[in-house]
Amino acid sequence: METLVPIALTALLVQNVILSQFFGICPFIGVSKKTESAIGMGLAVTFVMVVSSSVSWLVYEYILVPCDMTYMRTITFILVISSLVQFVEMVVKKFSPKLYKLLGVYLPLITTNCAVLGIAVLSIDNQYNLIETIVFSLFSALGFTLVIYLFSVIRERLELAPIPEALRGVPIALITASIMSIIFMGFGGIV
Repeated sequence: METLVPIALTALLVQNVILSQFFGICPFIGVSKKTESAIGMGLAVTFVMVVSSSVSWLVYEYILVPCDMTYMRTITFILVISSLVQFVEMVVKKFSPKLYKLLGVYLPLITTNCAVLGIAVLSIDNQYNLIETIVFSLFSALGFTLVIYLFSVIRERLELAPIPEALRGVPIALITASIMSIIFMGFGGIV
């Protein structure tokens, strides 16, 4: 239990998956224009990240390691992730067509979201057990959701701000993201 709190705080704030490790930049920039789509993407990524990291850990520990096939780790993790994304896409399409339309191409792109694969790989590289993997992936995903939500709120306000033409759109978004990254670095003293 005493190791779970530092793992959670580190994953959520200090080593944030977007702002510190630079995983998941594509959906961070692409889906963060509207708060509603940012929250939807965050929730979808949270589900996929937690379940895929847990399943990947189980497959790695109980199939790949005993069979001496650890070299198959990456391709196996990608198969797990892509299967889960297909499942999430079907559920979102059926129960929330509006969210499905808002997420557009970014929903199937969760398959190639390096944040999801990166967290699964980092769980193994950090030698976490199953509980630690679940906590690490959950708080990494919550950190992803927190940052993409905050960024979407800021971007919506930036649309109304008097910004010079040359900085409108992606340039001001990247400047804002870099300032957010510096702010999150301040959490390093907590853990």
